[in-house]
Amino acid sequence: MPRRKPLPPAPGSTPDELESRFYDAMRRGDLEALMSVWADDDEIVCVHPGGARVVGPAAIRASFEAIFAHAPVPIVAEQVHRLDAVSGAVHHLIERVQTPTDEGPRQAWVVATNVYLQTAAGWRMVAHHASPASLAPPDMDGGPAQLH
Repeated sequence: MPRRKPLPPAPGSTPDELESRFYDAMRRGDLEALMSVWADDDEIVCVHPGGARVVGPAAIRASFEAIFAHAPVPIVAEQVHRLDAVSGAVHHLIERVQTPTDEGPRQAWVVATNVYLQTAAGWRMVAHHASPASLAPPDMDGGPAQLH
C-alpha cells in the first residue's frame, strides 16, 4: 500500500492522550486537529453511528468535514475500558452526545471502539467504530460478559 510522508509525532502521544485530543477536536469542530491523531495509511477505517465503513484518510477527512459543516460535536467519552499492549491499544467506551430535538437538547449514547497502533511517527488512531446505543445510558461497568 502506498505511503505518504509520515506525520510528525504528536505531542505527548500515548493512546490516552491521543484519545483526549480526538474528542477535544470533535468538540471544537477542528478538522486539522482531528486528522492529526489518525495514522497516515490508506487502510485506516471509521464507522460513524448508523453509517457505512469509511476507508482511507481522504474519505475520513471528508466524512468529518461534512459533520463539522453543521456544527462541532458536543461529545464526552465515558466508561473507557482499555486493552493496552506494547504496540497497540484498544479502547471501548461510551460517547455521550448532546443532540438537538424539537423538545430541546437531549442526550444520546454511542458505543465506540478506538484502535491505536504505535507507528514510526508515534501512536496513531487506525480505527474508530461508533454504533448507536440507546436513549438510556448503557452500563459497561459490569464484569466480563460472554460473547455470543
